[in-house]
Amino acid sequence: MSRLTVNNQPVEYLIDPATPLLWALRDVSNLTGTKYGCGTGHCGACTVDIDGRAVKSCQVAIGSLEGTFVTTIEGLARDRSHPVQAAFVAAGVVQCGYCIPGFVMAAAALIRANRDPDDAAITAALSNLCRCGIYPRLIDAVRQAAAAARGDATLAAPPRPGIDRDEAARETPALTPPER
Repeated sequence: MSRLTVNNQPVEYLIDPATPLLWALRDVSNLTGTKYGCGTGHCGACTVDIDGRAVKSCQVAIGSLEGTFVTTIEGLARDRSHPVQAAFVAAGVVQCGYCIPGFVMAAAALIRANRDPDDAAITAALSNLCRCGIYPRLIDAVRQAAAAARGDATLAAPPRPGIDRDEAARETPALTPPER
């Protein structure tokens, strides 16, 4: 039995204490924003915040987390208002999106610890892998997020998640079968 706080909610996991946090989050808590990538701690897709540090959740057993505070991508800001989330949207960082939750969590931990990271600090803190090649936009977005977190810049509000009601309700022209 492992007791910790996940996204500001007390949680008691009644599973094997050797279970990696990644699987407790995904399979027990249904927090699927934390992604499984490699399972070896190399890719960073599973990165979460544990007591203010970016940690690869596939590499830490829940039994070792008694009394800790864990924040997942779902707990950062559901409306994408966190400076890192807003900067990623504004800079057009996201491509396939699979690695993005891990990058966001690593960047958020970096900015909390260092309000003015240089490119070397950003590169060192964001050692995650991205197969789409977002790295130049990623570094720019982290710089923008740090500036917003310091109050030196403002970011445009990101679009709200979901489908715009007007877009969803619009009429689409009827499709007609091709003539033979």
